[in-house]
Amino acid sequence: MSAFNLSRRSVLAGTAAAAALTALPVLQAPAHAASTAASSYRWRNVFIGGTGFVTGVLFHPSVRGLAYARTDIGGAYRWDSGAAAWIPLTDHLGWDDWNLLGVEAIAVDPAHPDRVYLALGTYAQSWASNGAVLRSDDRGATWARTDLTVKLGGNEDGRGAGERLLVDPRDSDTLWLGTRHDGLLKSTDRGATWAAATGFPGTPSASGQGVTLLVAAGRTLYAGWGDSDGSAANLFRTADGTKWQAVPGQPSGAAAKVPIRAAYDRFTRELYVTYANAPGPNGQSDGSVHKLCAANGKWTEVTPVKPGGTTSDGSADTFGYGGVAVDARRPGTLVVSTNNRWAAVDTVFRSTDGGRHWTSLKDSAVLDVSQTPYLKWGADAPKFGWWIQALALDPYDSRHIVYGTGATLYGTRDLKHWAPQIRGMEETSVRQLISPPAGKAHLISGSGDIGVMYHERLTASPSRGMATNPVFGSATGLAQAARKPAYVVRSGWGDHGNGACSNDGGQTWAPFAAQPSLAKDAPGPIAVNADGSVLLWVFVHWDGTKYPAYRSTDNGAAWSEISSFPKGATPVADPVDPTRFHAYDTDTGTLYVSTDSGLTFTQGATGLPSGDSQFELVAAPGRSGDLWLSVKGNGLYRSIDGGLSFDEVAGCRASHTLGFGKAAAGADYPAIYMVGSTESITAVYRSDDEAKTWVRINDDQHQWGWTGEVITGDPRVYGRVYLATNGRGIQYGEPV
Repeated sequence: MSAFNLSRRSVLAGTAAAAALTALPVLQAPAHAASTAASSYRWRNVFIGGTGFVTGVLFHPSVRGLAYARTDIGGAYRWDSGAAAWIPLTDHLGWDDWNLLGVEAIAVDPAHPDRVYLALGTYAQSWASNGAVLRSDDRGATWARTDLTVKLGGNEDGRGAGERLLVDPRDSDTLWLGTRHDGLLKSTDRGATWAAATGFPGTPSASGQGVTLLVAAGRTLYAGWGDSDGSAANLFRTADGTKWQAVPGQPSGAAAKVPIRAAYDRFTRELYVTYANAPGPNGQSDGSVHKLCAANGKWTEVTPVKPGGTTSDGSADTFGYGGVAVDARRPGTLVVSTNNRWAAVDTVFRSTDGGRHWTSLKDSAVLDVSQTPYLKWGADAPKFGWWIQALALDPYDSRHIVYGTGATLYGTRDLKHWAPQIRGMEETSVRQLISPPAGKAHLISGSGDIGVMYHERLTASPSRGMATNPVFGSATGLAQAARKPAYVVRSGWGDHGNGACSNDGGQTWAPFAAQPSLAKDAPGPIAVNADGSVLLWVFVHWDGTKYPAYRSTDNGAAWSEISSFPKGATPVADPVDPTRFHAYDTDTGTLYVSTDSGLTFTQGATGLPSGDSQFELVAAPGRSGDLWLSVKGNGLYRSIDGGLSFDEVAGCRASHTLGFGKAAAGADYPAIYMVGSTESITAVYRSDDEAKTWVRINDDQHQWGWTGEVITGDPRVYGRVYLATNGRGIQYGEPV
């Protein structure tokens, strides 16, 4: 979906260094105690249905109904055939392990059905932590972990290739792991320890793709190499696990530059390999499919359609090839997928004669997205797919095929009717959350890639799909008028406007009549004052460049620049007084205040923590001038005079994001929810007594990696909290 090589989802690089703090007074409170044991909470996903890039699907070859899936930033899943749902397997990974939510590869052991292995690591950049391998003897219910000394890249280019992890068919204790920059690794103790494999001919580089795939063809192992120039060998094999050699006669040229995936037909003893001229999922414009006969070493090209033609509208039909899967029951039957085919739309081809003839399954497909309406993307009908690199064929059902896209996982059981096979799998990167005080929906969300959604129910995908008129790819702002909750505004990346308003609480939308020229290339946060009469819109380019804020008093028909507003700051409206706005300049550690409905801003408190754009200012609902400032490891601060001064809240070591919900029975202040730490662990907390004491409300099995974007309670349901994640969608918790 994203136009960038790396997803627009949050890259949590080291921008967190904060300047040394000026000494500030500490807000005194009674003895501050935080429970180290989690309060009893039930956690579930708000159901949307997919919303992220499924990079791999793997049916177990010897167990009917057992399958695994991996995603680029949302962890791994196991298919529960009884419940017809995916079970998340990596939610236990916590704050410090956020980089492990990207899954580079999965491996199963055909001889031991309960064993499964995960190679984890989202980014291979210098600022990211090293990868890890998880191994399980109970299908992912529990894990043992080995931290690697190398980095993996589950959300980098080439993330749809693979699998890069393989159990040796000759010895279940031996595993192989292909890395991007450190060659081929080998373990002889079931993944507990790893060392460089001897004799492997690929030469690692700091910027290359390295090993793109590992596959067993009988007792012979094959490894794809992603750093060939198109003429040098890019497919190697070993018969004994020690001596590797280039496969003779392998294809060359741009259409066979990068081996993407491979599958072996044990009946015909043929290995099928898909190729492209780039690792993908973006950037592929050429590709091919070839098969190797293991019996005589003969290569045959079986490409269904060669890239490079012209579509009916004159567009260039450029693409690569991605997934490949063979039928475990029918010799010569297989499926392959195109990838990055935007002009003619990607498809899955099927052959029943070893690739001599092909049928495009897209041409007869009937897509049913009634359970996930967002997949229409504001159009009349959904696309068959894009970024199709994950492709799997059920070894126990020849008509059961699944394929991943940039947003979901489609499945069929008759080769014609397709529907998302996605329940339980949620991979959204969530940016904004609002829980309205009135109306049908208890939640409105803004996310990367799928814009804004109005959640009538938490257990069903929003019936309206993503907000339209206009459609946004990624949402950058979402705000509701505190005293007029029917009025909601949003901003984001869109081709037909970057701002919109709603007068029915977010159910339907209309684009602003006009917008500043900056909006197209730098749509940033947006705010609305308490009575809905004034809008403030901030502009921040995706490269980080900050621009002045603009103001509108006529529902977006006209805009004027606010020269006194700190560039790039997020505006926060006072929930009671429509003349008051606040903005926290994270560059200088200064709080700015407007008392004239956003016309001008003046300095309030100074000397606050600075240097991190993720520091967050929040206004307490129903109170004027009651501000809370989360400054990560610098703690939590509060102002009760509209930002003229701040006191540090005692007993809070770190605060990353904070929100409010309905007050506890007998309490006169809203419940406070926070992602932060009161002692050593970063977790989800609730306070019912104005931050005097905290109780942890998540547990070690429900952590979801990085959760520092946004949290909010429900103003109508005490104890219910909504939590944004960077890859595991929207989590909501309720006391039990």
